[in-house]
Amino acid sequence: MKIAIFGKTFSEGFRPYIRELIKILEERHTRIVVYKPFYDFICCETGEDPGKLQVFSDYNDFDPTCDLLVSIGGDGTFLESIPYVIRENIPVIGINSGRLGFLANISKENIKNAFEAILAGQFEYEYRTLIGFREPERLFNSMNFALNEITIHKSDSSLISVEASINDEFLNTYWTDGLIISTPTGSTAYSLSVGGPIVVPGSGNLIIAPIASHNLTVRPLIIPDTNIISLKVNSRSGRYLVTADNRTTVIEGDTTFKIGKSDYKLKMLKLPNTSFYSTLRDKLKWGEDVRN
Repeated sequence: MKIAIFGKTFSEGFRPYIRELIKILEERHTRIVVYKPFYDFICCETGEDPGKLQVFSDYNDFDPTCDLLVSIGGDGTFLESIPYVIRENIPVIGINSGRLGFLANISKENIKNAFEAILAGQFEYEYRTLIGFREPERLFNSMNFALNEITIHKSDSSLISVEASINDEFLNTYWTDGLIISTPTGSTAYSLSVGGPIVVPGSGNLIIAPIASHNLTVRPLIIPDTNIISLKVNSRSGRYLVTADNRTTVIEGDTTFKIGKSDYKLKMLKLPNTSFYSTLRDKLKWGEDVRN
């Protein structure tokens, strides 16, 4: 088995866990490929050289024969890892070295059990919907997709107006700080923070959620993910921001965007006794009595 490891940094308390992971993989004769900046950070942080491991520096030299990519960090790091695997349909799983971690849901304390299960083949695959720009087609060049959300956002103190249509039928004009188009995976991310609903992955929906709307009657809306969303944006300053997960670009002038379900799907590894509902209970503390 060949496993790629992607990460950026980690805190001092995570040192023994990165050692544990590499030891487990090496003992099982797993071939390891490491993101070069992360490899350098490990050497500097631990004072040890983990050995002559294969490295990759960018998308062009990533080894497409890898069987799995392991993201180490938080959900932001997980999102950054997706372009490396999405075109080759390589599965990905995340180790959470930070705090919340909906996507990176292997805790550092559970690394040993998790990778014993992975190396024994005790896992399933689950597929997550991505969204992307139909127009403009190359707004983010070859990475014109998002796992969590696409967001239109003001770049200064002035509101923007977003004229939204669904399948070319007028929906509403939002006077707002911004507008979030979210997948079910992203429903627990930015969309949740502005009052959007939690949607179970695989539901076949998209969420349209305004950010600080000036219209009090406007609320988040769930639509089928087979629909195409058109957004015509106007900004008084003449510029605004467009994001696709962790990628951001500045747009100047009035522009119309068409957003829909991407042709890509993210292949994720699902371990035994884990589910979206257990993650909700763990991360959002559902059902806990917080009065004590």
